[in-house]
Amino acid sequence: MKKVLVTGAAGFIGHAVSERLARDGFDVRGLDNFNDYYSVDLKKARASELAKRDVSVDKIDLVNSQQLDELFKSFQPDTVLNLAAQPGVRYSLENPRAYADSNIVGFVNLLEACRHHDVSHLVYASSSSVYGANVKVPFSTAHPVDHPISLYAATKKANELLAHTYSHLFGLPTTGLRFFTVYGPWGRPDMATYKFTEAILAGKPIDVYNFGEMKRDFTYIDDIVEGVVRTMQRVPQPNEKWDRLNPDPATSYAPFRIYNIGNNRPTNLLDFIAVLEKALGKKAECMMLPLQPGDVLETYADIDDLVQDVGFRPSTTIEEGLPKFVEWYKKYHNL
Repeated sequence: MKKVLVTGAAGFIGHAVSERLARDGFDVRGLDNFNDYYSVDLKKARASELAKRDVSVDKIDLVNSQQLDELFKSFQPDTVLNLAAQPGVRYSLENPRAYADSNIVGFVNLLEACRHHDVSHLVYASSSSVYGANVKVPFSTAHPVDHPISLYAATKKANELLAHTYSHLFGLPTTGLRFFTVYGPWGRPDMATYKFTEAILAGKPIDVYNFGEMKRDFTYIDDIVEGVVRTMQRVPQPNEKWDRLNPDPATSYAPFRIYNIGNNRPTNLLDFIAVLEKALGKKAECMMLPLQPGDVLETYADIDDLVQDVGFRPSTTIEEGLPKFVEWYKKYHNL
């Protein structure tokens, strides 16, 4: 059995990926720092679900390089999936040091551990946020991403740069995955789907930014997981056609790759709310507000490379995905 270490295993995506890998017969080990950015009880509940599949989640912070090295020595992973990070665009304006610690220092520690323990492939979560001030859609990995508009986005861009450096210097194969607005069962309480559901059911108003004039490439969790598992098993090779005079940002002369994983189907925020209202059987009271610092107007993933290389195209519509989230939410909260 291939050994896979999943960081952030008690997180939304980390939990879902770990469960899938365990189901597929991989030897999975998880770690998470269980911080209190959002409900620790939810993270513990996810970890308890993983325990049912014999996946343990060690309480380790990536900033602690000594504990991380000890885990690598004992488990000796073949593949590492880095799904740990300090998430959230708006919170990065309030607590920037949390992002520097988790997303920069922690990532360097992980790269060092992979380098010194002969890991065959590091797959790490990047984000659609890296497209920042870009307005050309759909967002392509061939586009430059040099103008982030939030600290969170800047740390994710930094991860991609650091990964390429290790691919170049030490031949460490790395794959970065830019996720687009993930939602679904076991989702994060700080994200719109969860916050809207909680407020609507409680009869409270929801905050709708930019007066609803926003589009997001909402991507269902199962589609994200499928993309992660497929790319994990495709170790990047040097691109022999890479041109230094016309460099492709998504590939390299080194074993390095970047992919978008998104639904390739942007949805207007007000349309998203309408589908959620239908799933809940209750209307929302909308508090229309201006655009928030760090927010972008639209996200839209070009996934041609993903389809070509691993043969997968996310397909779950919000009409299919949102009722599944609502069903989980009501069950989890005993409603």
